[in-house]
Amino acid sequence: MKTEQEMENDTMTAVENPTRTQYPVHYKTVRVNNLDIFYRDAGPEGAPVILLLHGFPTSSNMFRNLIPRLAGSFRLVAPDYPGYGQSSMPDHKSFSYTFDNYAEIVNQLVEGLGINKYTIYLMDYGAPVGYRLALLHPERVTGLIVQNGNAYEEGLREFWDPIKKYWAKPEDPAAIAYMVEPERTRWQYENGVSDKTLLDPNTWTLDQMLLDRPGNANIQADLMYDYGTNLALYPKFQAFFREYQPPTLIVWGKNDFVFPPEGATPYSRDLKTIETHLLDTGHFALETHGEEIASRIEEFFLKRNPKR
Repeated sequence: MKTEQEMENDTMTAVENPTRTQYPVHYKTVRVNNLDIFYRDAGPEGAPVILLLHGFPTSSNMFRNLIPRLAGSFRLVAPDYPGYGQSSMPDHKSFSYTFDNYAEIVNQLVEGLGINKYTIYLMDYGAPVGYRLALLHPERVTGLIVQNGNAYEEGLREFWDPIKKYWAKPEDPAAIAYMVEPERTRWQYENGVSDKTLLDPNTWTLDQMLLDRPGNANIQADLMYDYGTNLALYPKFQAFFREYQPPTLIVWGKNDFVFPPEGATPYSRDLKTIETHLLDTGHFALETHGEEIASRIEEFFLKRNPKR
């Protein structure tokens, strides 16, 4: 028979380790502007929504571990942009691959799902998509989660020098062809990571297989060129921060050469409710610090909405 102290310990353990409800991840495709747009969807109806916007050169696959981890507290929706993942990949001559178009497609997706409030998780290319979405409907944005996503010129350092030359001379896409080479794709995952055994090689393998599809290199060149349009919008993004003051959690891989930490620190100039964590990892911080990021999201947002 257990002693009174043993029974007390059992009770404490049960309280400290509650059973987490498991929600399945649904893999869906809808038609938006005559394109098939694939998205991942998990979590209870009525829960606060986190819209997960992926970066280059990946897809919603980058959120494959985060989605089930957070689905007990939030509803999570993660689309693939055209030309990425499982979404349509029309020829770049028949579809304009721009961040404006991506933002409009994501906007139509969430409207079609009946979602009118959301926190946006922005990473890499997800930042220009998400901030454009915020400019379209600022009243819908309940918060921001920024993982190596830029909104300030301070964040565009040495990595961007050859790309800036391409912006000035777009008739020479061969100048940035290196961006879709296998070695570069793998480098984006490994650079800045001290323990590379934490990285799943299926990530860059899948990304490269999709990059290698005929015609995709042209798509990536178009997007690299269109990235230059973001600089003119930075003041508008920053004005959105100042006016609407979305609660913002920054979880940034501080060893990232693509988007170094100089891009993370300026956010505090414009945002009042902000928490910044510079993580000891590289570009794809979720691959090595997924549990820490998930816990910080729960702590930061759920304490502001305890009834949810």
